[in-house]
Amino acid sequence: MPPSVSLVILISTQPGKGGEQVAAFERLAPVVRAEEGCLQYDLHAVVDDPDRFVLVERWASEKALAAHDVAPHMVEADAAHGAFRAGPVEVLRLVPDPVA
Repeated sequence: MPPSVSLVILISTQPGKGGEQVAAFERLAPVVRAEEGCLQYDLHAVVDDPDRFVLVERWASEKALAAHDVAPHMVEADAAHGAFRAGPVEVLRLVPDPVA
């Protein structure tokens, strides 16, 4: 079985708009978590910075991640994020666990 795909996504919102990021995530998370191959999809706030977040994603395969990226709800969400995000996110792709 191929290794899962793990991502850490760094998100910054415009000053004072962190709540909009949280609300958007709360609407989107159940839909994403129901996608085939989604193993984890969790948003974490950064301590002492209400406008910075870390999104942790884990997918069962490259195919599952690729399907997620083009899912209609993700295309729509990406278009809406410009209203509150400070700029593009930074996506960190993690090395698969060498002991898995």
